[in-house]
Amino acid sequence: MSITRRESLRRAGLVAAGFLSPQHAHPQQIARPVLDPDSLTPFVDQLPILPIARPSGTRRSPLDATTQLPYYRLPLRQMESKVHRDLKPTQFWGIGGSSPGPTIETKKGAGMLVEWANELPGAHFLPIDHRLHGAEADKPGGRSIIHLHGGKVPPECDGYPEDWYAPGKSAVYHYPNNQDATLLWYHDHTMGINRLNVFAGLMGLYIVRDPAEESLNLPAGKYEIPLVLYDRAFDPDGQLNYPVSPVPGEPWIPEFFGNAVLVNGKLLPYLEVEARKYRFRVLNGANGRFFHLSLSSEQQFQQIGTDQGLLPAPVPVPMLSLAPGERGDVVLDFSGQVGAQIVVNNDIVRPVMQLRVVPAASPDTSSLPKSLRPVRRMAESEAVKTRTLSLGEIQNLRGDSFTMLLNDTPWHAPITENPALNSVEIWNLMNLTDDAHPIHLHLVRFQILDRRRFDTFAFQYQKTLRYTGPVVAPEPVEAGWKDTVRADPGMVTRIIIPFEGYAGRYVWHCHILEHEDNEMMRPYEIIAAR
Repeated sequence: MSITRRESLRRAGLVAAGFLSPQHAHPQQIARPVLDPDSLTPFVDQLPILPIARPSGTRRSPLDATTQLPYYRLPLRQMESKVHRDLKPTQFWGIGGSSPGPTIETKKGAGMLVEWANELPGAHFLPIDHRLHGAEADKPGGRSIIHLHGGKVPPECDGYPEDWYAPGKSAVYHYPNNQDATLLWYHDHTMGINRLNVFAGLMGLYIVRDPAEESLNLPAGKYEIPLVLYDRAFDPDGQLNYPVSPVPGEPWIPEFFGNAVLVNGKLLPYLEVEARKYRFRVLNGANGRFFHLSLSSEQQFQQIGTDQGLLPAPVPVPMLSLAPGERGDVVLDFSGQVGAQIVVNNDIVRPVMQLRVVPAASPDTSSLPKSLRPVRRMAESEAVKTRTLSLGEIQNLRGDSFTMLLNDTPWHAPITENPALNSVEIWNLMNLTDDAHPIHLHLVRFQILDRRRFDTFAFQYQKTLRYTGPVVAPEPVEAGWKDTVRADPGMVTRIIIPFEGYAGRYVWHCHILEHEDNEMMRPYEIIAAR
């Protein structure tokens, strides 16, 4: 279970009163006082079940003029929503009338068209750092572009960070959905201000289903609960409160950690569950926080899936650990627990929500099979190329983070990763920093080979790879297909990637959004076979 160095030190007591922030090394300042969530009565708001997006008609497929596809129009707008009974409505930027936005549901192979319509204000309400690449002052504050995280989509529909559009404009994206059943999510991906737009609320869930998953008879319908978790900070009036650095004109901070966790847009909600099996589809939508969830009843989660779909078999885990951008698919059985009030806790900001067990309304006919879906383990011999790529951090003379880099290369430098379409590569992610970085590759899915500790000094300054520890196999819950991998500090994390789908330009990056916005993102290009 990995956390960032700053989070670890904060656990040791380096925590500002009332607000969890890494002030020991990277001071932050808050323009307004910070709300203490402990001052609020917990578990008075019912957990919202996010709305399901509905198509508004059909449009011609870009691939076949004779085929009509479902067409969705989802506007990005400023809105208000109450996060807690005792707080005033909070200003958010939402999608389709809510934040998080509506859940899009589809089936494997059933294509669709989504128009992401930017109806945001012209100016941002959060502090933009105009020093960052792509965040220059001459650009509209309300710009946006949406990326389908984990989606196997053509490059022109992937949400390339520099292809943002201003308020009053829109983009129509084609999502073919030619991938196995899984939980994806959509979110803003605008160059230089992605962390602010996601913090403001521009994200939502996207579920792909297929016959293989449906044949397993897992809990479904009202017994399948999507959960979007993310931390925030508020002022006493209930308004979003994003910190800045104490250096005038340089508001960027290296990570955001809030003292309040929202679940589906509510703070400290409760959910009534029947005494039967439930399936929870959980997304870590936080800017930078790693969630480590456990139950006050000490019941184990049966984890059945991860980023790109089902695991081969359920894995019992006492704690559900998710890095930013990762998803966890779990089953919990509340049979025999009528009257129980179970608290879902996080290891730092706790509690998160409450589960109230009520009698079952009808017999539970769902199942939790011992086998779920075969996952063929890829052999290293399938790879035609191995790339060694460093994850680094540059500090200024004050010792503060100045920028984050992938392979010591800024965003605007020429593309250096150019795999061939339908080839397989191994990427060695060499983490030279003291933080865990969740690394996400667009378009593709991959498998984790292993992790191994190495001498970071020898690698960085002597260009020598010297291992200092044994090979560590992936955790059982990492045995499936992934699109985001936790690269632990001081370790080589090896992933094997089949570059399938489309030729074209995509990106790979750290999913700590403050890192991503400050150069820890690189384009890569999949080259079509000649």
